[in-house]
Amino acid sequence: MLFKPDYTAADVTPEHLFLNRRQLIAGAAALAAGPALAAGPYSTDETPNTYEAITSYNNYYEFGYDKTDPAQYAGALTTDPWSIKVDGLVDNPGTYALADLIGDMPIEERIYRFRCVEAWSMIIPWQGFQLSALLNKLGVQAGAKYVSFETLVRPSEMRGQNGGSIQWPYREGLRLDEAMHPLAFMATGLYGKPLPNQSGAPIRLVVPWKYGFKSAKALVRISLTETQPVTTWNTLAANEYGFYANVNPEVDHPRWSQATERRVGGGLFAGRIDTQMFNGYGDQVASLYSGQDLTKDY
Repeated sequence: MLFKPDYTAADVTPEHLFLNRRQLIAGAAALAAGPALAAGPYSTDETPNTYEAITSYNNYYEFGYDKTDPAQYAGALTTDPWSIKVDGLVDNPGTYALADLIGDMPIEERIYRFRCVEAWSMIIPWQGFQLSALLNKLGVQAGAKYVSFETLVRPSEMRGQNGGSIQWPYREGLRLDEAMHPLAFMATGLYGKPLPNQSGAPIRLVVPWKYGFKSAKALVRISLTETQPVTTWNTLAANEYGFYANVNPEVDHPRWSQATERRVGGGLFAGRIDTQMFNGYGDQVASLYSGQDLTKDY
């Protein structure tokens, strides 16, 4: 059963956006590459946050460390033309123009819960396609066990890449069975519009049962590997950020509890809500971790 938090009037999605988002999708240029739009069977029925909330409160350290920095500075990023390198244990390696790589992917809408490791959350209506569809198109070879992702390095346009403790590019990774799960998603839009730069344009990963830092933005490389890939936050602080990063209310971050979360836009008196195991997607993904100790494989 889905937990239904109390919302204020300010949190309700504008009716014209909510009711007409499929019409908006049909007219969104960035989504036109897909041949059809299907209703997402994996969507939550919780009320999405507003477009304004989703696009103005972001962690995207390539543009700065404050939540408002991405919206303020990400407009400097050039996202067209865009290409993605595909390598490793795939049948069809190469460097592809984005349109060539994803032009035949079936675009659909997924309304997903999004849970940040910092214990705040949102409900976001993404548009995009299943990661598995892209991997099948690329041809996964028998020895592949992991999928790794790298994001853009362009300090001339991404001001946060000039200095700091993070070694760019930002890297993330999934086990192959996680990547092939139907919930794992490649987003190209939200609210029926092309992804704004601060949300990861032009294409990003979305893994809704994991903490948000697993969902790498502005992807420029996808690699299939036999060994577990190096990931950015796990490298920076392995005791705080595990490779798996599954949402787990029973495993606290060393500096704060994960038992509850703050829904962004919930209003001053909304309080906190209980964090759900696997962010509420346990029925779909728990079997991926059968036999694993999730207090150690965190």
